[in-house]
Amino acid sequence: MFVFLSKFLPLFVYPVGLVCVLIVFTLAFWKKTKFAKSILIIAFLVLFVGGNRYLANALAKSLEWQYKEMVPPSEVDAIVVLGGSTEPALPPRPMTEIGGAGDRVIYAATLSHEYPNAKVLLSGGDIDFLDQSSSTPASDMAELMKLMAVPESAIILQDESQNTYEDALYSCEIIKAEGFQNVLLVTSAMHMPRSVKLFEKQGCEVIPAPTDFSITDVAWEKTWHPTTEEFILNLIPSYSNLSQITKVMKEYIGMFVYHLRGWL
Repeated sequence: MFVFLSKFLPLFVYPVGLVCVLIVFTLAFWKKTKFAKSILIIAFLVLFVGGNRYLANALAKSLEWQYKEMVPPSEVDAIVVLGGSTEPALPPRPMTEIGGAGDRVIYAATLSHEYPNAKVLLSGGDIDFLDQSSSTPASDMAELMKLMAVPESAIILQDESQNTYEDALYSCEIIKAEGFQNVLLVTSAMHMPRSVKLFEKQGCEVIPAPTDFSITDVAWEKTWHPTTEEFILNLIPSYSNLSQITKVMKEYIGMFVYHLRGWL
């Protein structure tokens, strides 16, 4: 139930969901003109503020640049890769496909070739109410890893977890049991701060190896030194900005809830 509520309730806090709730309130109190107008103005402000690139990029940077670059170790015992980057081979897909965070798989495979003696621990299980496939995110990642010439003997599957807390919980059990010391953690840059704290809470020191950055040095520079045309476009709400704000909010809400539950 917690997993379901953690996915369901935030939908009404994210910009698009919140605007929908506000519009419903506007319609419900339509006869109370002043109140309805006030709610409608708030809905517009949520879209305008939440949809502009300045806020979206600033909030994304606040997470992504906490671990901006990996400090390359001389030796690596294991590379932990968090799921959420693949789509299962359901028709009409001809094979397992890479999703929006697919850089995790590609970067992990690259690191595996750089550290050929390291084991690759793939973490990710199915969420019951979202289960559509007999495979798991961990096994899907394994398929793609093999296509990128990562030896099957190097791969360890952890396919029980249903959220990031369980990723850390179950992966750390394996890390401790195997006696791994130098462990790289691969996940999206925006997801890294929460992930690192969760692993540390479980007693596992990890070396952040972030990927899937949305804010590059060039993008940040252009955001705050735009041309006139770019300045106007940056202010206009767009799907990409709303999506970015939603991802940032997901991380901060996740940290808040995990703190309440004592997981961080």
